[in-house]
Amino acid sequence: MHLPKLFKTENFEILKEIIKNNSFSNLIIYNEKILTTRAMMLLNGNENDFYIETHLNRANPVARKIDAENEVLCEFLGVHTYISSSWYDHTNVSTWNYEQVQIYGKVEFMNDIQLYNHLNKLTNIYEAPQKCPMTLEKMGKEFVEKEMKGAIGLNIIPTEIKIKQKFSQNREEKNNVRIISHLEQSEDIMDKKVAKKMREL
Repeated sequence: MHLPKLFKTENFEILKEIIKNNSFSNLIIYNEKILTTRAMMLLNGNENDFYIETHLNRANPVARKIDAENEVLCEFLGVHTYISSSWYDHTNVSTWNYEQVQIYGKVEFMNDIQLYNHLNKLTNIYEAPQKCPMTLEKMGKEFVEKEMKGAIGLNIIPTEIKIKQKFSQNREEKNNVRIISHLEQSEDIMDKKVAKKMREL
């Protein structure tokens, strides 16, 4: 990730928010060639001691090639949108405003108990809003354990963390105001989210 100082942050709360709101993200590995897959990821722990947990289908090419020796990359894209140069009060280039988290880490493979607990936690989070939530308990232990045989669980321990918020910090205040105004007038939900982030900054 290109990370100019102006767009860099070390705010753990921002990292947590981006991961929570964009948990179905990229898991990238290198083993003879670059491989990537989408995976559900959960953040555990606090600012000084945290890790990412996820799971993959054993048939997934990434699952077949991943190992504990090499680093992996978890990449999360937060809110983002196009910024038109027509909004500035001078001639310039158009750009994209966005926030992003990259976490490099080492893999630790889950045992069966850890994988069960991970799937239980994940299911409870996403089933909670449903009218009739389906829990692992309702599915039955025998069924869940049978399905688990087709999956591997991963804990990813961070070795390097990058948090980027590129929200026109390099623009003069008057042009920031113009950008925010155009985004707020848009009917696009993402535009409005970016405008909100810009106001917060």
